[in-house]
Amino acid sequence: MIPMISANPSARDCISMLERLVAFDTTSRNSNLALIEDVQTLLSQLGIESRLTFNDERSKANLWATIGPADRGGIVLSGHTDVVPVDGQDWTSDPFGMDERDGRLFGRGVADMKGFVACCVAHAARMNAASLKTPLHFAFSYDEEVGCTGVRGLIDDMSENLPSPLAVIVGEPTSMQIIGAHKGGHSYVTTVHGVDGHSSAPDLGANAIFHGARIIGFIEKLGQRLKEGGDPTNGFSPHYTTVDCGLIEGGTAGNIIPARCEFHWGFRNVPGDDTDALCNEVFDFITREIEPPLKAISPKAGVTHELRHHLPAMTPDEQSPAETLLRHLTGLNQSGRVSYGTEASHFQNAGVPGVIFGPGSIEQAHLPDEFIDVSQMEACHDFLIKLTDWAANNDEI
Repeated sequence: MIPMISANPSARDCISMLERLVAFDTTSRNSNLALIEDVQTLLSQLGIESRLTFNDERSKANLWATIGPADRGGIVLSGHTDVVPVDGQDWTSDPFGMDERDGRLFGRGVADMKGFVACCVAHAARMNAASLKTPLHFAFSYDEEVGCTGVRGLIDDMSENLPSPLAVIVGEPTSMQIIGAHKGGHSYVTTVHGVDGHSSAPDLGANAIFHGARIIGFIEKLGQRLKEGGDPTNGFSPHYTTVDCGLIEGGTAGNIIPARCEFHWGFRNVPGDDTDALCNEVFDFITREIEPPLKAISPKAGVTHELRHHLPAMTPDEQSPAETLLRHLTGLNQSGRVSYGTEASHFQNAGVPGVIFGPGSIEQAHLPDEFIDVSQMEACHDFLIKLTDWAANNDEI
C-alpha cells in the first residue's frame, strides 16, 4: 500500500516526497510514466482526479489535477518531471538516490525542478481539506529539458476543455524570488550539401565546410550587431539577444573535399526581438551568397534547415494577476528577468499570466552533485501554506 499524504504536512514531508521523486530516473530520453502514475495514485487516494495527456508513442505523459471547484479558473502550479542526463558527470553520491548532508539535499533534479513538484504533492491533502474557493491545479509535464515540448499538449487540453486559469506559478529554481520575464529561444540545424572530390582539385568540388564557415561568420556578425543595439536597462543579463553556434561536424578525411557540413545555431532573444526576422536575414544571405556557387557546381548542392527548438520569450507584466498574487503572499516588491527559458511563456501565449517562482538555485541546475538547500524546501513549504490559506478564503485576485 502506498502511504497516504499527510493532511498536516511539514517541510520534512516535502523532503521525503522529493526523495521519492528523485528515485525515478526521468532523464528526458526515458519515460516518465512511472513517476506520473505514482503521483496519480497518491492523488487518487485523496479523491483527487487527474487527467493525462500523452506523447504520440504514449511513453510519456503530462498530468493535470484540480483541487477545489472544477467549474472555475484557479492558480496553476506548474513543474516539469524530466531531468537532464548524468552521463559523464562525476557525482559523489547516487544521483537517483537523494543524499542529505550539511543542510543540503543532493540528487539529479532536486533543484531543477522536482523540489517544487515534491512540495506541491506533499501539500495535496492539506489543499484538499481546505474547502478551497479558488482551485489549485497541478500541471506536471514531460520533455521540458528538450524544448518544452510536452507542456504544449497539456496547455492545448487546458485551453480546449477546462476553465481558463487566473494565473500560473512555474516552480523553476529562483531561490524563491519572483521572476516575471525570460528570454526566448529559436534554433536550427543547418546542413550544407557540397560536392566531394580529391583535395588536390578543389575547383572540381564544392567545399561544404568553407561555405558553412561563411554562414557562421555572418551569424557571428549579426550577433555583434544585436549586442551593440541592446537596451542595457531592460533587466536581462546579457541585456541583448545573443546568438550561438554550439555544434559543428563535417568532412570525411583530410584529403577529400567535404561534401557535408552540419552545424547548430540559434538565438536567445529578449522580448520584442523578432526571431523570425533574424532567421530570415540568415536565410536570405544563404540564398543570395551561398547557394549560387554551390549550385553552379551541382544542382544537387545547396543548404537545408531543420527547426530544432522554438520557445517564445516571456514578456514582463508587473501588473499581471500572477505578480500581484505573489507580491501579496510573499511581501516581495520586485520581479527579475532571466536569460533561460521556461514553460511560463507557453502559458502566457495561451492567455494565462505567470511568474517563475520556486525553491533552489538555477546555478545548481544540470551540474554534477546538484543540490538544493533544506532551507529552500522549508521556504517553499511555508509559501504553499500561505497560498492554500489564500485560496480557501478568496475567489478572485
